[in-house]
Amino acid sequence: MSAELFLAGAVGAAVKSLYGAEVPAASLQVQATRKEFEGDYTLVVFPLLRVSRSAPEATAQAIGEYLSRNCPEVGSFNVVKGFLNISMSAQWWASAFGEIWSSQNWGQLPSNGRRVMVEFSSPNTNKPLHLGHVRNNLLGESVSRLLAAAGNEVIKTTLVNDRGVHICKSMYAWQKRFNGATPESTGIKGDHLVGDCYVEFAKMEKEDPSVIDDVHEMLRKWEQGDPEVRSLWEMMNGWVFDGFEQTYKALGISFDKTYYEHDTYLLGKELVQKGLDKGVFVRDPDGSVWCDLTADGLDRKLVLRSDGTSVYITQDLGTAERRFSEFSLDSHIYVVGDEQNYHFQVLKLILSKLGFAWADQIYHLSYGMVELPEGKMKSREGTVVDADELIEKMYAEARAASEESGKLEGVSEEEKSQLFRMIGLGALKYFILKVDPKKKMLFNPKESIDFNGNTGPFIQYTNARIKSILRKAAEAGAEPGIEAGTGFSPKEIRLVQLMSAYPAKVREAADSLSPALIANYAYDLAKEFNQYYHETSILKEPDKKVMVARLALASALARTLESAMNLLGIELPDRM
Repeated sequence: MSAELFLAGAVGAAVKSLYGAEVPAASLQVQATRKEFEGDYTLVVFPLLRVSRSAPEATAQAIGEYLSRNCPEVGSFNVVKGFLNISMSAQWWASAFGEIWSSQNWGQLPSNGRRVMVEFSSPNTNKPLHLGHVRNNLLGESVSRLLAAAGNEVIKTTLVNDRGVHICKSMYAWQKRFNGATPESTGIKGDHLVGDCYVEFAKMEKEDPSVIDDVHEMLRKWEQGDPEVRSLWEMMNGWVFDGFEQTYKALGISFDKTYYEHDTYLLGKELVQKGLDKGVFVRDPDGSVWCDLTADGLDRKLVLRSDGTSVYITQDLGTAERRFSEFSLDSHIYVVGDEQNYHFQVLKLILSKLGFAWADQIYHLSYGMVELPEGKMKSREGTVVDADELIEKMYAEARAASEESGKLEGVSEEEKSQLFRMIGLGALKYFILKVDPKKKMLFNPKESIDFNGNTGPFIQYTNARIKSILRKAAEAGAEPGIEAGTGFSPKEIRLVQLMSAYPAKVREAADSLSPALIANYAYDLAKEFNQYYHETSILKEPDKKVMVARLALASALARTLESAMNLLGIELPDRM
């Protein structure tokens, strides 16, 4: 049981004994004490004044005295205005650490029976994945892991936008300007080659704006099943899929199910007819179909063009219905940039008007754009930072920083390569995920690779330091363990308190869909251990009982760090 839950129950008993009132534990506000005050947890007393009929200080004092008399788990207390600050006893913290030490999956919450689908990545097959996609992918993967750790059954999915005008632009440019070039003949990764075609089309259109008419004709032929156009489309998409797979593998991204727009773009047409029958939609004189949302403070939304072709919202309506019926979902999360906020507001509202009870279970995880020190990226101008180049840059930064540290003597080239990969990707992932998803962010590769401060490499190095301590202890015949009666210093209690908070932090991060909470928790834990390490002897502690207890503390902390960083998709090397 967490300290907050225990104290809420104990305070409830105190209130009943002192004032004869039943107060539900869930209504009591117990939270971690702010650093500037003495104590571990703080009870907000003001809501209890209606039953105590006393001043805030008197009420807090009475409850504190009751807890001291009746709860051996409470060590001491102090009152600051309407706040009761409580310090837990050494007995409590020893028991709390025992629970952490014996747990095989500390932080993993029990199953709640909920099934959640998370859609992320959802790239276009006319260009390689870039820095913006990287944030999307890392968020989607981490949120999926968080939700699973919080007890949900999670289905990771992506919708590949593999058809449409933008795809035909790349196809048209390849036909006209690339002389039969292939990834094999050029040595260019498939998604990069197709991206080059897309950039080339933008140049062609500037030279002759009429080429867009040829592209629309190509799309019409595709929709009619023209064999030549379809064959070209399949070939170029195949190049892109191979390229995407390499990038996903490098980032540690995977999906349980992949949808393709060429399979889903017609979904939703039946819903449009149902909406017309229900009066949710109206057909204009030109044959187009609309949903009038002006009464809801929005505008009219096109759901079917006058020529009968579908638009994005049509596809999303149909795809949502299919997914909820196919998987019996309790919730569906779309990880999409904040420029699509309006789209998902409309999607949810239309689904609700169509009578789907699960419309309220749709959630748009909206995130801010990623920018570089030199500004925004533009794919059609070829000024994006693509994901593959970024990953290679992170490897190079990790290599430079590691070699500069001079701590790789005796490490094989193969081990170095693996280490640089872990450090580079850890730096990239942590730097992006430590920022609240809703905020725009500026990505600086050099800053992310720093071995000091709030970075992935700092946390990785802390873990490697602990593993080194444990190896040296094992070589000396010392194993981590806790003997009865072992006490903890205030610094050690602080470490136990932080580890005790981990399951609640997992729940909080999952509920708010914010990996940033876990990232910054891991940093706080690593920072606290490093301070402890510099002030406390572990291997040279003369009292063996104390020494093995400190080893157990370090070992449990490393396991907690590994678990937290795994939720971010980050590996922790044993040596650095």
